[in-house]
Amino acid sequence: MVEKVLLTDEAAEWLRRLTGMHGPLMFHQSGGCCDGSSPMCYPDGEFRTGSADVHLGDLAVDGVEKPIGFWMSANQYEYWKHTQLTVDVVKGRGSGFSVEAPEGVRFLIRSRLFTDTESAELGLL
Repeated sequence: MVEKVLLTDEAAEWLRRLTGMHGPLMFHQSGGCCDGSSPMCYPDGEFRTGSADVHLGDLAVDGVEKPIGFWMSANQYEYWKHTQLTVDVVKGRGSGFSVEAPEGVRFLIRSRLFTDTESAELGLL
């Protein structure tokens, strides 16, 4: 099965720390301007999702009991549906309400296009 969203080891380490501080977590990427196009990490359920959002998958993190859901606004997903996303973390502070902001790091997305075979498996062709 082709995964739509992955996680770097460094991002997983931060998610373990942040889960210890905030409890279960979730991601949402809205596609707004500026840092709105960055993945925002919230305590699970703090950001309400609905029919205008697409659930891309759940990130399993060793040492974290509950998988971390990753959601994207449906409008943004239309632009990104042909790419595999990888959640990474870098030093620096983004703006917004993401739980990592006070820690001097920020999550970001790295991406690559799915191969034709992966796209076919996902029903994108």
